[in-house]
Amino acid sequence: MTTLHRRTFLASSAAAAGLAATVSGNLDRAAAAGSGVFQHGVASGDPLPSAVVLWTRVTPTAESTPGSGLGPDTKVRWEVASDAGFRKVVRTGTVTTSAARDHTVKVDATGLAPETWYYYRFLSGGVPSPVGRTRTAPHATATPDHLRFGVVSCANLQAGWFSAYRHLAARDDLHAILHLGDYVYEYAPGEYGYGQGNVDVRRHDPATEMVQLADYRRRHAQYKQDPDLQALHARYPFIVTWDDHEVANDAWREGAENHQPAEGDYLARRARSHRAYDEWMPVRMDGTAALDDGTRLFRRLTFGRLAEISMLDLRTYRDQQATTPLVDPAIDDPQRTITGREQLDWLKTSLTAPAQWKLVGNPVMIAPVTFAQVPKDLIGPVDDVTGILPRDGAPYNVDQWDGYTDDRREVLAHIRDRGLRDVVFLTGDIHSAWACDLPYDAATYPVGDSAGVEFVCTSVTSNNLDDITGTPPRTSSLTVEAALQTSNRHVRYLNFDDHGYSVFDVTPARAQMDYYVIGDRADRNAASRWTASWATRSGTSKVTPVAQPVTGA
Repeated sequence: MTTLHRRTFLASSAAAAGLAATVSGNLDRAAAAGSGVFQHGVASGDPLPSAVVLWTRVTPTAESTPGSGLGPDTKVRWEVASDAGFRKVVRTGTVTTSAARDHTVKVDATGLAPETWYYYRFLSGGVPSPVGRTRTAPHATATPDHLRFGVVSCANLQAGWFSAYRHLAARDDLHAILHLGDYVYEYAPGEYGYGQGNVDVRRHDPATEMVQLADYRRRHAQYKQDPDLQALHARYPFIVTWDDHEVANDAWREGAENHQPAEGDYLARRARSHRAYDEWMPVRMDGTAALDDGTRLFRRLTFGRLAEISMLDLRTYRDQQATTPLVDPAIDDPQRTITGREQLDWLKTSLTAPAQWKLVGNPVMIAPVTFAQVPKDLIGPVDDVTGILPRDGAPYNVDQWDGYTDDRREVLAHIRDRGLRDVVFLTGDIHSAWACDLPYDAATYPVGDSAGVEFVCTSVTSNNLDDITGTPPRTSSLTVEAALQTSNRHVRYLNFDDHGYSVFDVTPARAQMDYYVIGDRADRNAASRWTASWATRSGTSKVTPVAQPVTGA
């Protein structure tokens, strides 16, 4: 989901030109982020108690650029050690990569000890890669005292620098990073940038919308050369899912808002994007040990008896979004789905897991939201941020679970009927920060119970409300936030203005989300600060404010 619904929204103002000039001097630093054989850094992901996925890309010859299809088959050695100096190598192996998989390397390092930090690297032609650090999950029967994740989503390279990644990489108290979607964006330069002027702080490569396999490969490569993203990948394992922009805006099972007939068959386009994602991301696909040619992204990861996280795919199997939500019966049609039948049954099984905290990596918001009280003159800007309102102010969030209410009813009924507790949805997508209860009946809430809670992280760079309106932060947005909370009493916290990242900490007693915000996205050196914390205590299924963020390892 983005703020952009028409591809003709182009930067043209004098202010836009001024900002572009201000930030253009920073481009050289990004271009020089990587060089040599291992230009795209290293990464790890999907930690298990005895295994973790390791990733890199090699550039064996000058012509072997991403998406080129050129270059020789290349042997790559990988090593995992218990020390940063690699004096105690515990696992090693050799793989061969080629142009057929864009010279990416992805291996499953097995035979590791649970709940342990490791260091890893790759070697090709005698040249070593940068050193990465990763961590395995606790043993299935372990009872860790806490888990702590960085939480991010919606990182549009054209809209600014990835300061959020830099600040997370500077921390030494996390176990993994949850990326909840929109890791890359499909737009061409000039189509979706910074603020009202739609400035490209940095320009996408290739200089076209992603459609072909080479386009998706080159775009992933560009993002992987960002030094802040490289640093975060090298610091922590990632647990990822996709939303729509990894393919095209407002994607559904057979199409997308940002896909035109002239761009060819949509399913072929989606297959290309999924192939590039599988090649370029440290993730297990198909829910198996297989690492190549995967198509299934939804999967579970268990962290001892404390928590299990279920990562959803809410784009590949969904029906098309409703277009007239006030009168369209499709919203409540039990034949329509956002998850697909197989994934919905799988999610229900996940929610009955023996782990205490049932965490759900949720690409789009599940909490019900009505926009009936939003002032009419602000409906357009709110839609530009969230992408969830038709311009007549209809009160349904049709790209999210609000547009597929039968699936949501089935999930919430499953929680209620089985007396499940400690369910937490962790969500991205809408470029704003939320903390919500999940009421069984939103119309009468707070009378009645809540099925669980939802914490929504804001965007790393993608535009939010003050960017669209051009007003100072925490001014006009306060009116919108107050109206939304008046109409939706289960929405306990809302910030439509700030960009940044979150830190999610789980203990047996509570689960807490700390919200951090960054300064100007156009400032490569933007600082960050803590702004709010919300938590849910075990057994309550409701959120409450917390006076300070988590500290300590």
